[in-house]
Amino acid sequence: CRFSQMLHPIFEEASNVIKEEYPDKNQVVFARVDCDQHSDIAQRYRISKYPTLKLFRNGMMMKREYRGQRSVTAIADYIRQQKSNPIREVQDLEEISSLDRSRRNIIGYFEQKDSDNYRTFERVANILHDDCVFLSAFGAISKAERFTGDNVIYKPPGENAPDMVYLGSLTNFDLIYAWTQDKCVPLVREITFENGEELTEEGLPFLILFHMKDDLESLEKFQQEVARQLIGEKGTINFLHADCDKFRHPLLHIQKTPADCPVIAIDSFRHMYVFPDFSDLSVPGKLKQFVLDLHSGKLHREFHHGPDPTDVAPGQPIQDLASSPPESSFQKLAPSEHRYTLLREKDEL
Repeated sequence: CRFSQMLHPIFEEASNVIKEEYPDKNQVVFARVDCDQHSDIAQRYRISKYPTLKLFRNGMMMKREYRGQRSVTAIADYIRQQKSNPIREVQDLEEISSLDRSRRNIIGYFEQKDSDNYRTFERVANILHDDCVFLSAFGAISKAERFTGDNVIYKPPGENAPDMVYLGSLTNFDLIYAWTQDKCVPLVREITFENGEELTEEGLPFLILFHMKDDLESLEKFQQEVARQLIGEKGTINFLHADCDKFRHPLLHIQKTPADCPVIAIDSFRHMYVFPDFSDLSVPGKLKQFVLDLHSGKLHREFHHGPDPTDVAPGQPIQDLASSPPESSFQKLAPSEHRYTLLREKDEL
């Protein structure tokens, strides 16, 4: 790969620069993988374009890969930024009352910094600092909040939103990470031109609600039904919502326009499948069955061959929406001029 060959000496020089600043090999490790020889590794981490730079923390691959400038200075600066402390230390509890409540805030109250509880909290913050604001208070400053010992709370967005308290073990990384991730990463996220490629790199198909920006009622219904019917599918599919005006091009792929919104569709990265009727959203099990039909291959099969013989399709069959299955509009950025990407669609709009 010509681009991999071009990056290799830059990557190696950046590693030498960082090694001088962080000589302890447990601090930062640069590594490279030949994906021709180690296709199992490439497959495990869903690497499909080259070269790809991924960041790992505590053995976990971060969602956001490095997309900065391919230069020694830029890569070294990125590592320095990643090594900075993700937790802001609070000097007075009055600072808590002036927090930006449009953000998701995680606050840890600890007796001392040199403790297993804080070290676990620090590990979690290192992984999720892009999704939440992390703060900490120690000793006498935090005493008023430590009724029964060290304590971690979540302040959700919204001035009047109630705090949520973590009730598990503060030394159990898996427990506190799962709790924090649940609070920092919404079940239903918005897809934009800026994060579209990043979301595709998570490797999960999309269940998308297309709605008008001011149609918050439809979004709330979608969020409620996803939480009610599909919470068990978290980790197998990404739940997203998109602005109909901004994403006219994907709508055209399923023969829809903003006038048809709200519209629910699945993008499998091969084709897009339309949920037959938004008004059926609250029918018990209807949305879940739509997702299960994706996993079983039924949606793909019916697009190409019509309804299964045992099925009676209510109303207009899905396969009649187009003479051929709509292709995905959210495919990963790849070195092919024939693939749609969110970035190109932004330019077209």
